[in-house]
Amino acid sequence: MLKLSKEKKAAMDRLSTKDGLIEALAIDQRGALKKMITALGAEAKGEQISDFKELVSKDLTPFASSILLDPEYGLAAAQARDEEAGLLLAYEKTGYDASTPGRLPDLLEDWSVLRLKEAGADAIKFLLYYDVDEEPAINHLKHVFIERLGSECIGEDIPFYLELVSYDAQISDAASQEYAKIKPHKVIEMMKEFSKDKYNVDVLKVEVPVNMNYVEGFAEQGIDSLYSREEGLAYFKEQSEATHLPFIFLSAGVSAELFQQTLEFAKEAGSTFNGVLCGRATWKNGVQPFVEKGESAAHDWLLSEGKANIETLNEVVNRTASSWHDKVEVE
Repeated sequence: MLKLSKEKKAAMDRLSTKDGLIEALAIDQRGALKKMITALGAEAKGEQISDFKELVSKDLTPFASSILLDPEYGLAAAQARDEEAGLLLAYEKTGYDASTPGRLPDLLEDWSVLRLKEAGADAIKFLLYYDVDEEPAINHLKHVFIERLGSECIGEDIPFYLELVSYDAQISDAASQEYAKIKPHKVIEMMKEFSKDKYNVDVLKVEVPVNMNYVEGFAEQGIDSLYSREEGLAYFKEQSEATHLPFIFLSAGVSAELFQQTLEFAKEAGSTFNGVLCGRATWKNGVQPFVEKGESAAHDWLLSEGKANIETLNEVVNRTASSWHDKVEVE
């Protein structure tokens, strides 16, 4: 069981539905959002990025339990969110230094947990890239880093959401068949490591344990499946049993339809995941009308397709996720 202070429990409640499900919207993307805008032939200016986040927050948080934003471009969006929606703020710099081995983590220099809390955060989110099989010296640095960050969150009595993204130092394409073969091992062992008490993590935000494009029945036409349906289900069950902490799934940029199907599959497997933090699968198709036609067109898209995406996802989460209330006790 995860032990929470009364203040942390109250913050967790603000981020969740009354039933203890996390139905959160993520738009803390910075580099990825810039790439989406420039891919449409426009210059990705800071003001434009901030305006899009604000629009998404205003239009979609009435249908989400909380929103994840970054303090670099997302503070106006934080102010624009629905009064019933909780707020997570990201603490990491976007991306990583590809010239240095290890995808080492780094914090936003102008921020601390105290300052993020003062800016209205109900919880702190940090993204860590992690390869369980990487050189021990590199992983040691990451362990110490997360220990330090967990202690900082303990000091401010604020929930710590740790987002874990797996990789292999020798495989450049995480979407490849080569990586899909070893992904279950990477994801499950990573969750075991950061469920240890010394990290003081309250919620894990994680990938699903398999690349669904290689699971029997989900594989796209022309792609050979790597896992039978039974093997895929077994990995989801093993993942769920790898941690005692509340954990939620990230969408990893897949389509809204595939993400929803994946949650149904996780439920069938007996996974006790506690919700989602879903980003691009909800709002990414709203970038084009925003860039090409302006805020009014984006607003129309968000309140039609964007709203439909999030409401459909919420229906699936309500049907498939488990309450984190069953995993915690208040000290």
